[in-house]
Amino acid sequence: MIMTDMRDTETGTLEQRELYSQDIWAKGETAAAILSPQSTEELSDIVKTANARGLSINPRGGGMSYTKGYIPENGTTAILDFSGMNRIIEINEEDMYVTVQAGCTWKTLYEALGEKGLRTPFWGPLSGISSTIGGGLSQNNAFFGGSLYDTSTASALSVTVVLADGTIVKTGTGGTKNAKPFYRHFGPDLTGLFMGDTGALGYKTEATLRLIPVPEHEDWASFECDSHAGWITALKEMGRLGLACELFGFDPNLQRVRMERAGLAADIRTLGNVITKQKSGLVRGLKEGARVAMAGRGFMDATAYSLHIVVEGHSSAEVGAKMTTLKTVAHRFEAREIENSIPKIIRANPFTPLNNILGPRGERWVPIHGIVAMSDALTCFEGIHELFNTMQGEFDSHGVTPGFLTTILGTTGYLIEPVFIWPEEIWPIHKVTVDPGTLRRATTFDKNPDATAVVLKARRGILDIFTAHGAAHFQIGRTYPYRETRDDNTWKLIRGIKSLLDPERRVNPGSLGL
Repeated sequence: MIMTDMRDTETGTLEQRELYSQDIWAKGETAAAILSPQSTEELSDIVKTANARGLSINPRGGGMSYTKGYIPENGTTAILDFSGMNRIIEINEEDMYVTVQAGCTWKTLYEALGEKGLRTPFWGPLSGISSTIGGGLSQNNAFFGGSLYDTSTASALSVTVVLADGTIVKTGTGGTKNAKPFYRHFGPDLTGLFMGDTGALGYKTEATLRLIPVPEHEDWASFECDSHAGWITALKEMGRLGLACELFGFDPNLQRVRMERAGLAADIRTLGNVITKQKSGLVRGLKEGARVAMAGRGFMDATAYSLHIVVEGHSSAEVGAKMTTLKTVAHRFEAREIENSIPKIIRANPFTPLNNILGPRGERWVPIHGIVAMSDALTCFEGIHELFNTMQGEFDSHGVTPGFLTTILGTTGYLIEPVFIWPEEIWPIHKVTVDPGTLRRATTFDKNPDATAVVLKARRGILDIFTAHGAAHFQIGRTYPYRETRDDNTWKLIRGIKSLLDPERRVNPGSLGL
């Protein structure tokens, strides 16, 4: 039973409360209750009742945190489940905005808008089949559209927020009398206050995002580099131009893992989507599907670094000109062009089941990331690479496989995401997220605290390197050093805002270092 009326703080089975109290990386104290409202007004009432009971409330979106973003720190914390607030409230085609409840997933929104030929500029993370709009605005997102339009929060115009005392506030022109939520900037940017706050300042219940027409044309390209220096620098130089909607890359280790993950059935489904999702028609779709089929999985050098480009526009001439420029940059850094299957497949299948929260044999998986300035990308990567070299013996002894994903955010942010795969038992959150067929094929691993300790050591070392390079982080949660890296006056301001909005520290206490 899911508690909505607060009559019993032990409502929700132990199994449910334990599930909602863990994320991909860590387990917290078991939540006292699970709260599942259906509307902003119902959530406001729940918050008021929770206050009277002395409960804190941690908001949980799709549950894909790996930074202890919502897990309880004590047994007097309830989990706020947004799965019941998943409606698209309004698609305003004339004024070019969409309003959704916070629990709506990126996949649901993308598909509904696509039927009308519309899209949000940033349109989802790779986990968009489960990740929610509210979670994405609280934690920030990278990927689809991110290299051109920046992060998820850059597409937000207005939010409706329930504060710690149950007060309902609206931001942007959504908070203007007799106005629509069509614009973000009118006085102080209160929308920005609740962006990337890790759910620590209030409970976002509705969000309005701007819309653009879906570009009619797109193209893809992939390259290989023999050195990490060429790989990092080529991505950086292409990103600075602001031409590609997605720019991303994999190191050889992560590339091998990706090639191992899917089987023949997945390949067949992929071909179908490549064929049917070509906006330029069936003939091109058949050609692209044939190219993917002929390339198979043997077109990539197992020791090379890969980088991938997606370009879109409203004419084939626009797309062609952008791609020509980007390819010229890639060739300047001795990148070899290869079959473009990876970006083509990812675009045709943007929101796949989240089987990649396990390794290819069923191992545990966890990432960690940082966003650095373009000029710091190479030295930061090399610092992490050197850390991995010093730990290689430990990795080998405990079966830990490290890897890297990189992507560009706007023209200023270079995201570096180390990932780890290692033999360790899986938890209920993995079992309810991964599809049953994948679970049946997975190897069952026993508890392996020694291997997990190696991963923890590596993560801590990476955080030190990111901090030394002045990195920013998404989904700060209880992992990334936010408080420690603020100057005194900035932290005093942030703490003052928290004290004004949540003086009793009831809203996701501990997150953001508050």
